[in-house]
Amino acid sequence: MASILAPDELGPTVCVGEILVEIVATTVGDGFLDAQPLIGPFASGAPAIFVSQCGRFGGRAAMVGAVGDDDFGRVNTDRLKRDGVDVSAISIDPEYPTGSAFVRYRKDGSRDFVYNIAKSAAARFGWTRHVSDLINRSGHLHVMGSALSMPCAREVIDKAVDVIKSRGGTLSVDPNIRKELRLDEDTERRFAKLVAAADLLLPSGEELERAAGVEGEDNAVRRLLELGVKEIVLKRGAAGATYFNGQGERIDIPAFAVEEIDPTGAGDCFGGAYLTCRRLGMPAQDALTYAAAAGARNVTARGPMEGAGTREELDAFISVTERRS
Repeated sequence: MASILAPDELGPTVCVGEILVEIVATTVGDGFLDAQPLIGPFASGAPAIFVSQCGRFGGRAAMVGAVGDDDFGRVNTDRLKRDGVDVSAISIDPEYPTGSAFVRYRKDGSRDFVYNIAKSAAARFGWTRHVSDLINRSGHLHVMGSALSMPCAREVIDKAVDVIKSRGGTLSVDPNIRKELRLDEDTERRFAKLVAAADLLLPSGEELERAAGVEGEDNAVRRLLELGVKEIVLKRGAAGATYFNGQGERIDIPAFAVEEIDPTGAGDCFGGAYLTCRRLGMPAQDALTYAAAAGARNVTARGPMEGAGTREELDAFISVTERRS
């Protein structure tokens, strides 16, 4: 089946949003009330993880955001550069520090987060000359729901959608809105508008129903396709993923069987690989296989993007890794 996304030749996939360092507790438990050993900093932020995977796979990729003039900021920009990401529209804030997220895993596998986004450089960027230059040569915009918690990102995204769509580009949305990132009514309306404009939707679990505004998987898929979404890829974690399109096609794909070390970033790597494959012209079935491999490989390393693979690394991973039954 032909790709519904703008080809890679039209311009890079650009992500707009938070760039953070992640620092991880090595103990398992609840919260951060007690002193405990930590590891990091790791380059992070859902949009940055996503675009890193796009670049590592071989797609054209770029990032809009901000970091502080500090080592944490350089951890991120250096990593993105190594992964082939255009960082020309990442601003360096001379006053505010790079954003951060402290993460601790609970016994049930869920996570506690302590963020510093609002009072960091991550939430202080805008529509600069460098951003305008990038957006006007980009072929695809990917939006993470988490970015909508920041007013500066909302303004850039609004303009970017119009510019990229006007030049024949496409839009994808991952409704990645954590419970810690609450949205007001205006932002919820913006989110709904983005979903309706999306060519590709990449939800996980209950995010599908939230994006559709209705209950039940079948009802949600039907509603989103009626709104004009052309493809939906529902990420199901260890249960794999499911592809839907407006022609009634459905593809279920199993996950790869791996030992999980750190689940952070798995969905972002899945999405980045899938989108890049489709923009490079691959059929959905092949794109899903690479996406499942990207998500699975990423959880085998500590750090939110430390397991992200190149195309060659994912080919090797696929050749030796069994699927879950």
